[in-house]
Amino acid sequence: MSGLDSLYQQLILEHSKIRSGGDLAELPAAAAGSVGTAGSVGTAGSVGTAGSVGTGQSHQLNPICGDEITLRLSVGTAGDGQAVTEIHWNGDGCAISMASASILSEMAPGMSPASLRRTIDHFRELMRSRGKLEADEELLQDAAALAGVAKYPARVKCAMLAWVAAEDALRQAEANQGVSEAL
Repeated sequence: MSGLDSLYQQLILEHSKIRSGGDLAELPAAAAGSVGTAGSVGTAGSVGTAGSVGTGQSHQLNPICGDEITLRLSVGTAGDGQAVTEIHWNGDGCAISMASASILSEMAPGMSPASLRRTIDHFRELMRSRGKLEADEELLQDAAALAGVAKYPARVKCAMLAWVAAEDALRQAEANQGVSEAL
């Protein structure tokens, strides 16, 4: 095993244990399209916001191995545009699926919805490549550590679970934000 592969393996194991953003079960239920408060406290998986916030939540299950995740994502006004303001999740599964969710929850806050979509699309393309594509480390950051999973088709769904949930929750959050702004 190369030094880089060893480093990536260590990063995956660490994230599967620390579970950044894995505190959804401890949070109150969010109302869809809820309005954020000025100067909210930023914690792991969140960015302080002011203005209208749209929230989406998605539950995803991998029936092959039993991994599952519920992920909540909020989008609000940040600076000149929209940004992911929070991402929290609760799940149970293998080290790959839990590490993937943890890495995503550290990356997403502060990203514009368009940037998050591009990142999800690149990650999906990488996972479907069966190891033929190189990870864009600048775009994927720590998620590039999961590139080796693409060589194992049975594990790709494990790595993608949180990303699919985030994609669905982002769609909902943007739709809910539009509803809350119209009120």
